[in-house]
Amino acid sequence: MRLPASRVLPLVGAFLLGLVLVFAVVVHFAGRSASPIGPAVASVGGPFQLEDQNGKPFTDRDMKGRPYLVFFGYTHCPDICPTTLFELSEVIKKLGPDADRAGAVFITVDPERDTPAVMKDYLSNFDPHLRGLTGDPAAVNAALKAYRVYAKKVPLKDGDYTMDHTAIVYLMDKNGRFVAPFNLKQTPQAAADQLRRYL
Repeated sequence: MRLPASRVLPLVGAFLLGLVLVFAVVVHFAGRSASPIGPAVASVGGPFQLEDQNGKPFTDRDMKGRPYLVFFGYTHCPDICPTTLFELSEVIKKLGPDADRAGAVFITVDPERDTPAVMKDYLSNFDPHLRGLTGDPAAVNAALKAYRVYAKKVPLKDGDYTMDHTAIVYLMDKNGRFVAPFNLKQTPQAAADQLRRYL
């Protein structure tokens, strides 16, 4: 049975569009150097220049030499952020003495409200190994871009606002290279054992 032309043309068009997209992806990555962990993965992460909850300068170089976890969120977050930070705290506790050989940073997506003092007060509820990072909007946006994090201000009816944002925990190796999203949907001990493999 032959399909009418009105149905064949859209199918042919979709097929050709798919070929164009595949070709574009191949051309896009062809000029990049090969990475053992893949080109898309290799481009996650990078330099940042922020300040910690004590108001001291803090950069990606401060984490070199040890594996670390990175999570982006904000202190006014009602559920996902505090839950994730609690889970990270439990993982760090399970590391025991090895906790000093790893790291975990919480980078705000809301620098307008998350000053160093606010971050310090907020993080007092979690493991002291967690470092809270903030900065001016340009510096925070550079970190968001480096980690390919989506963050958007969402106005509320009362004039306040909330933030939509990526909620991935990034596992970085000793050289600051992205390994994979870190799985917190396992026991804290299993997660600690996974992180310990990169020490």
